[in-house]
Amino acid sequence: MALPLILIIEDEATLRRFLAPTLLNQGYQVIQASTAAEGISMARSYNPDLVLLDLGLPDQDGLKVLEEIRSWSRRPVIILSARNQERVKVQALDLGADDYLAKPFGASELLARIRVALRHSVQSLRPEPIFEHGGLRVDLEKREVAVNGNSVHLTALEYKLLEALVQRAGKVATHAQLLADVWGPGAEGQTHYLRIYMAQLRNKLEANPTRPRYFLTEAGVGYRLNVEE
Repeated sequence: MALPLILIIEDEATLRRFLAPTLLNQGYQVIQASTAAEGISMARSYNPDLVLLDLGLPDQDGLKVLEEIRSWSRRPVIILSARNQERVKVQALDLGADDYLAKPFGASELLARIRVALRHSVQSLRPEPIFEHGGLRVDLEKREVAVNGNSVHLTALEYKLLEALVQRAGKVATHAQLLADVWGPGAEGQTHYLRIYMAQLRNKLEANPTRPRYFLTEAGVGYRLNVEE
């Protein structure tokens, strides 16, 4: 089996010198680009298994690069972003990015996000009808939910929200994506719906709703169904 190929599109040489050996030491193949034009060309030529994309490129906005890649590829894209740019993070995720990492970040977090994105990419080709993590089990075909073997009753909207999160398990689901999935396009901006129903999900499915294990908040962006221990 070929080793996963990761394309790094990042103009900061110091960060590339951190990323490349970190990935190589974990058995990944690595190719690098320092500009948007070079990155798009390499993405087309090599069709990498995953792209790490910086938004602050010198020749073109990283969001434009993301749009270009998404016009022909569904391979995972993880955004590398500066802190305090929630609006841009949300925009990137809504444009089709799979995840984001705020700079500075550590090697362990980077590698965990890559594992999740690659795993999700494979599963999306052959989606599984049953999601299991820890004690949480969701059977999407039977619409059954259980925690530690005990069946849990959810309302129709609670289940739709859970289903939307399961379908993006391990990835950030933005407020806009969840509102559209659960309440439809007319619910744009009604984030209080999410706060209410997320609290209800946590109360029913988390051992400690105030310190959630499964349903994580991505401040100012959305929510993530955790698949890492």
